Amino acid sequence: MTTSLPPDISQSLLQRFNSVRQRSVDYCAPLHPEDCNLQAMPETSPAKWHLAHTAWFFETFLLKPYLRNYQPFHDRFEYLFNSYYNGVGSQYPRAQRGLLSRPTLDEVLHYRLHVDQSMTTLLSQVDHPARQDIIRRTELGVHHEYQHQELFFTDIKYNLACNPLAPQYRHHEGLMPSVESADAIRWETFSAGLISMGNDAHNGFVFDNETPVHKRFLAPFELASRPVCNAEVLAFIHDGGYRTPSLWLADGWAKVQQEQWQHPLYWQQHDDHWKVFTLHGLAPLNPADTAVHLSAYEADAIARWLGARLPDEAEWELAAQSLPVQGHFLSGTGLLQPGRADATPLSQMFGSVWEWTASSYAPYPGYRAAAGALGEYNGKFMCNQLVLRGGSCVSDPEQLRPSYRNFFYPPDRWQFSGLRLARDGDSI
Repeated sequence: MTTSLPPDISQSLLQRFNSVRQRSVDYCAPLHPEDCNLQAMPETSPAKWHLAHTAWFFETFLLKPYLRNYQPFHDRFEYLFNSYYNGVGSQYPRAQRGLLSRPTLDEVLHYRLHVDQSMTTLLSQVDHPARQDIIRRTELGVHHEYQHQELFFTDIKYNLACNPLAPQYRHHEGLMPSVESADAIRWETFSAGLISMGNDAHNGFVFDNETPVHKRFLAPFELASRPVCNAEVLAFIHDGGYRTPSLWLADGWAKVQQEQWQHPLYWQQHDDHWKVFTLHGLAPLNPADTAVHLSAYEADAIARWLGARLPDEAEWELAAQSLPVQGHFLSGTGLLQPGRADATPLSQMFGSVWEWTASSYAPYPGYRAAAGALGEYNGKFMCNQLVLRGGSCVSDPEQLRPSYRNFFYPPDRWQFSGLRLARDGDSI
């Protein structure tokens, strides 16, 4: 986690800190207290836990070490809301977070207020001897909260989807299917060559897993003009894609058999019609919309069926380097579901859906994790996961850039994940 610092950013950082912290509370406003304690599977966390853990982060890594005479809100919260930082201490079991009826939601909100007031005091100390470290850690904490805001939406969606009543998180107009079809895929061509990838934070914050900048040689390749849409997934289903082992990686086919996958997560067939669960409730499936909630195994099989492949993350980054971070985001229309890709070249590279790549989540050449507990943020997860790029409809654009690396396990599909096709340049 690195950032280059202008001479005095305490005030602007405090404003951004307050804005991001308030947003997390606002996102919980449509929920009832009962909703905030749901945990439908071990991989999700209750909304209340996200609120508490993000406060824990600032308390643990900033207030306790740097604010003189700071009084922790509760002496057991360090244990309850530690996610995975072994350097801090032991953690309450992740799969049992939904059992924590206490502290109540109201107590967690008071905890956040206690932390926020103390952070205001700390950030106002412009002559603090550890000011540079305080600013860096606060910047990291803000971006950490962006990540948990996105996890809030992915987790509450999964938790609500388990309810047969198909409850809405929030009402939204405009979910009826369009008569329009998705634009045909066009192919953007990229020449072979040596490229630079990664980010050394010369112009702002980056996570440590984006560093250091390094060289990669790429063979010629092509990238699809838009992500795969629902119509293409429907065609894959109708052609027996979920029943054809030759399309699947071995682990993927084993998962299909084990879980009896027959369609993407949240799809439901009602007679001859498909519907999909969204954060706005159950809605008709729009074939032209961008496909979402696909595992890496499904993405790889669909790409193979379409005569293509998943991109390498270096290919994706090269294509995105010249593009602005614009797209369908959380801060846009309020629609918490990816829509239809437009006709512009390389549309939806940012926003709408995280795009699976074929790249293992591994350290870049020369990578070194930071010392101490904060070094556990990214480095220790560089094993058995794949990289996703680009952000989603529940991402905040402030957290994204062409070098941003998200990562999940190949079977995971409760995230807002989809795919963009790639193919070798000599396949034309």
